[in-house]
Amino acid sequence: MASALPLSPAFVAAFLLALSCFWSLPEFSAAAASGVTRHYRFDIKLKNVTRLCQTKSIVAVNGKFPGPRIIAREGDRILVKVVNHVQNNISLHWHGIRQLQSGWADGPSYITQCPIQTNQSYVYNFTITGQRGTLFWHAHISWLRATVYGPLIILPKHNASYPFPKPHKEVPIIFGEWWKADPEAVIRQALQTGAGPNVSEAYTINGLPGPLYNCSKKDTFRLKVKPGKTYLLRLINAAVNDELFFSIANHSLTVVEADALYVKPFKTDILLITPGQTTNVLLRTKPSYPNATFLMLARPYFTGMGTFDNSTVAGILEYKNPSNPSASASLKNPPLLKPTLPQINATSFVAKFSAKFRSLANSKFPANVPKTVQKRFFFTVGLGTNPCPKNQTCQGPNNSTKFAASINNISFILPTTALLQSHFFGKSNGVFTTDFPTNPLQPFNYTGTPSNNTNTNVSNGTKAVVLKFNTSVEVVLQGTGILGAESHPLHLHGFNFFVVGQGFGNFNPNKDPASFNLVDPVERNTIGVPSGGWVAIRFLADNPGVWLLHCHFDVHLSWGLRMAWVVQDGKLPNQKLPPPPSDLPKC
Repeated sequence: MASALPLSPAFVAAFLLALSCFWSLPEFSAAAASGVTRHYRFDIKLKNVTRLCQTKSIVAVNGKFPGPRIIAREGDRILVKVVNHVQNNISLHWHGIRQLQSGWADGPSYITQCPIQTNQSYVYNFTITGQRGTLFWHAHISWLRATVYGPLIILPKHNASYPFPKPHKEVPIIFGEWWKADPEAVIRQALQTGAGPNVSEAYTINGLPGPLYNCSKKDTFRLKVKPGKTYLLRLINAAVNDELFFSIANHSLTVVEADALYVKPFKTDILLITPGQTTNVLLRTKPSYPNATFLMLARPYFTGMGTFDNSTVAGILEYKNPSNPSASASLKNPPLLKPTLPQINATSFVAKFSAKFRSLANSKFPANVPKTVQKRFFFTVGLGTNPCPKNQTCQGPNNSTKFAASINNISFILPTTALLQSHFFGKSNGVFTTDFPTNPLQPFNYTGTPSNNTNTNVSNGTKAVVLKFNTSVEVVLQGTGILGAESHPLHLHGFNFFVVGQGFGNFNPNKDPASFNLVDPVERNTIGVPSGGWVAIRFLADNPGVWLLHCHFDVHLSWGLRMAWVVQDGKLPNQKLPPPPSDLPKC
């Protein structure tokens, strides 16, 4: 046996110094300390897909619709090389990932990056810190999200367990929308004419419309289960413009997580899930073979005045026969049971359901809601109009305007240079201004019948709010009824927030804060502003960068319902945004 050579003290010291320098590099430190590095490659290509008896070409990832799953553990580092082979510009957003010190990987086009152009690539590089559960990824440019999306599943760390019984199986269920036309053409025409866009022809479950649509019986999602087992259903609403009710006939569901954050478990027969939200539920199957199959249905919740896709997507819950596991239940023609869903405009049900969500708020999963507030904001959200340009015919309200959407009457205009680059290099002059109003410039009866002198026209601009690092923030999001009251699912990039209060009518700053929940409010990244009401959120601005707050109805996003937060660097090294990667796309 060979003997080991003695190592000099100088060599050992040099080796340890080199090793410490290696692990202190940003790209190695976080992942090495708590997880592994997972590599993915996303090739953006056209794919022919047949739905509703029609074949069309869609933009897809790796030839899949929906796109591939990303599966990781809390603490893992994710590297996704995105290669664009199509004529469309593309950018991807990892919805709900905090992106701590990795704002360059957040993805919204012209906010944190310029889009990836044809035949170009970009590596999204981020570490999952302090998060576990169900999220999803999707395109964040124009309406490419209609077909470019997929699940993002974060498992707990090794040797960490769920705070609920371990399920027999875990199943992602992702809702979407399907257009016979090209969704890019749909929104392009709407923006040109000023009218509302054409609505989708169908909803989908895992890309399949199901038997209630024409020519779609074979395109049905089937969930095959065993009696007496618990299944974790990872529900994701990737629909472009619709909030959805969901139910499984003759089965109750236990909600255990929302937006990749555990909640106090509660049972329900019906769920409401807005675009951008995720909800994990436990499905306990019947103790014995029921000799029946069960429809899983989803259809929209809608209170606005425009048109919407008033259809229903169906999947099938099918039990495996324990006496003959290889036999399909459908061969015996068992009865097919159907759940009952609320009315399309069941706002009361939605409010009661939303109020059931509470954080675990225990020692392991505390609810660190800011108890004191340093900056308060009051934002009105809703629809308005823009004047019709001269020498052009418009098809918006009164056939003389164009639809617009706004926060505090400011309709956001996308710049041609990414905001984050402009901010980081101190070249924001001419790109964006920092005078976004903290309150409506012209207060009015927000949820009442608009008076004749209410100006529906919105202002247009690229404006942001600047926050010092670690500022505690409260935002009251007030729905408006200028062009009709409707719900707005608001998504905040870069942060989770606590939902401390919500109600109907106009927010009363003298009375409503007294009922705020500062003990166990639910923590989310997307929340529906109630139709004809308000919601109050709090968060800590502990993530340097530029972050969007926007409606997750893509039609409202296209009309300008978004604003940006600029969070300055902190004083410590781990509170600063590092320089952009060398392959960051250029405009």
